[in-house]
Amino acid sequence: FFCSVRPSEPFLTRYLLGPHKNLSETQVFNEIYPVWTYSYLALLFPVFLATDYLRYKPVVLLQGLSLIITWFMLLYAQGLRAVQFLEFFYGMGTATDIAYYSYIYSIVDVNLYQKVTSYCRSATLVGYTVGSVSGQVLVSVAGWSLFSLNVISLTSISIAFGTAWFLPMPQKSLFFHHVSSQQLSWEMKVMDCRNGSAVQDHPIVQRAPGWEDETKVPLNGECRSAEKQEQKVDIVKVLKDLWRDFLQCYSSQTMLCWSVWWALSTCGYFQVINYAQGLWELVLPSHSTEIYNGAVEAASTLLGAVAVFVVGHIKTSWAMWGEVALALFSFLIAAAVYIMDTVHNIWVCYASYVVFRIIYMLLITIATFQIATNLSVERYALVFGVNTFIALVLQTLLTLIVVDASGLGLDIFTQFMIYASYFAAISLVFLVSGIYSIMRAYRRQEQMQRR
Repeated sequence: FFCSVRPSEPFLTRYLLGPHKNLSETQVFNEIYPVWTYSYLALLFPVFLATDYLRYKPVVLLQGLSLIITWFMLLYAQGLRAVQFLEFFYGMGTATDIAYYSYIYSIVDVNLYQKVTSYCRSATLVGYTVGSVSGQVLVSVAGWSLFSLNVISLTSISIAFGTAWFLPMPQKSLFFHHVSSQQLSWEMKVMDCRNGSAVQDHPIVQRAPGWEDETKVPLNGECRSAEKQEQKVDIVKVLKDLWRDFLQCYSSQTMLCWSVWWALSTCGYFQVINYAQGLWELVLPSHSTEIYNGAVEAASTLLGAVAVFVVGHIKTSWAMWGEVALALFSFLIAAAVYIMDTVHNIWVCYASYVVFRIIYMLLITIATFQIATNLSVERYALVFGVNTFIALVLQTLLTLIVVDASGLGLDIFTQFMIYASYFAAISLVFLVSGIYSIMRAYRRQEQMQRR
């Protein structure tokens, strides 16, 4: 919650262009913001491995420290290079976000995953909404400066960082640290032997990682040394396990379809939300009038949450109609981005942005559900990480070509026209694929009836 209470974030572009930093639009949009994309991509995979190897908590602390450095530099750093360095630390803070949910899953039972996920996402949502609303109220009503909002953000992040120190240290992880799980399995079998029950038929024992190998370990003092030997990290084996799980996950056509949409749309989503404030700034300069970025961010988050709640109660055959639904909603996203770009009215821009975020949150929830229904939690985390990594690769290419000053360095309006075309292309691809899938399903059904 405290990590998400950042009231200054909706006003970041205005702050960088204002007297506090005195940066130009070209510097902010074409030289500073792209650094976040590059650093996020470069750090995501190393952080993924480090999170598992270090057992989550140190990376959670690293995230808090990275965000503290980011907001401290926002307050006091001056000049283009310093702010670019700031964006690197923000990319680190974003990349390490994976440690938060991984940590939660490592310390609770499987039957509590749904509940703790709900708690954590609710805390993040409420924190983000409180930050956006309080930022808007403090700017519009109380007349606070953006510098003061950054002080509040730094304070809130520092509280989160202090809280993280009191988290218990997990004793196991998914890939590198299986010893605790094996020891737990061994202890359960000893307990079952004492109770006179069948050891290997126990369902809890069968679910524990490494239970098959434990049956070969002698139940005497030598088992301790055997466990210590298994503590040695085999990075090659870990990478092989990752590759095997990767091939198994993406062998499903349905899984591949939803994952492709996830990666493609998340790439476009990141680009739009990264540069939406820049578009609003050009449509209506903040130095000449009051802006409502915080209220818009809060409204889009809350309405998106409502849409996510509603979609959980929709009964439909996503296996048959999923691709067509992705195509139609992707077209609506393209239309919203196009309207945001061409109608130079701030209220139309705000409304289009809210629609854009609601539809994306709706679809990404459906995609998450489709993936979660076919995979275990561990593989789900792997698929989520791979999809995000592919999205970042695509976003990096898009940023390098379209946004970066060393590439085309296009202006904001031209960029958003490209993003609208990008989502329209996604819509067309999935419409063709969806129609083909439906025709094939009906043809298969007719063949079954003839038989």
